[in-house]
Amino acid sequence: MPTLSRSIIHSDFERNRAAGLELCLEADLWRARFTAMACPCEVLIDTHEESVARHVAISVSEEAWRIERKFSRYLTDNIVYAINTASGKKIEVDDETARMLDFGVSLYQLSDGSFDVTSGVLREVWHFDGSDRVPNTTAVQKVLKLVGWQRVRWHAPLLQMPAGMEIDFGGIGKEYAVDRAAQLGSAAGRVPLLVNFGGDIVATGPRTDGSAWKIAIESVGPKQPTPMVELKKGGVTTSGDVRRYLLKDGVRYSHILDPRTGWPVRDAPRSVTVLEANCTQAGVLSTLAILQGRRAEDFLREHKVTYWINR
Repeated sequence: MPTLSRSIIHSDFERNRAAGLELCLEADLWRARFTAMACPCEVLIDTHEESVARHVAISVSEEAWRIERKFSRYLTDNIVYAINTASGKKIEVDDETARMLDFGVSLYQLSDGSFDVTSGVLREVWHFDGSDRVPNTTAVQKVLKLVGWQRVRWHAPLLQMPAGMEIDFGGIGKEYAVDRAAQLGSAAGRVPLLVNFGGDIVATGPRTDGSAWKIAIESVGPKQPTPMVELKKGGVTTSGDVRRYLLKDGVRYSHILDPRTGWPVRDAPRSVTVLEANCTQAGVLSTLAILQGRRAEDFLREHKVTYWINR
């Protein structure tokens, strides 16, 4: 484990605690909690040593906050803001942002355009707050003119988009943050970790006694049983409309939109949970499955992944 003086660990932890980081001992492990990317985050640290737990908690929380600061579309002083306010001019991006864009391109191609990092602008007309406020076709079509990766010029490190178009890494950013934070936390403590950012989860390995981490999958209804997953290593994510949706005239509108039409995917499952090698891969497959609509389960079977699906 990297050496770090107790005084430095203490001062860094106190600074992070002021930003909302909490650490407590629960039975035979430590649990760190904080908020990032508009969701509750936690890391379970399988150690009895408080100094190790603090070191891990600092590493995980700071990486989550770093990624949020850099890629959040809600901030006005980061690379995403610079891209989205370039008004048609070319923007030079750093290597990490270039990798995110390249990943977005690969998903756009893999999904035949149903996954598109330019589709976030659709939030201007869609507000998934559980109400019945479904936008009209005219409003959707107006915003849809600003969606479409095919309109973007991308030759790393230079990006150029028509004025009014935006980049939104929301579909891949949180899963990326989970994997990055888990990597740094694992290197900081050399102990088993379970990182959970708003239900996007990764385990770095089995617990110290060799047992699996136990994870409950959220059910879509109060009368449905809650599946339990035993995870020794890998990522688990769930995509669906359990929390974010609109309901009008008995029709439920999912928050997962098809960027080619500007409307929610039709006949999609209520939720899809995927277990994969890491959180990013799991998140991609669960989201792409939802985007398949009624073919979601066929898609998951074709990719030979472990999954749970709720209609």
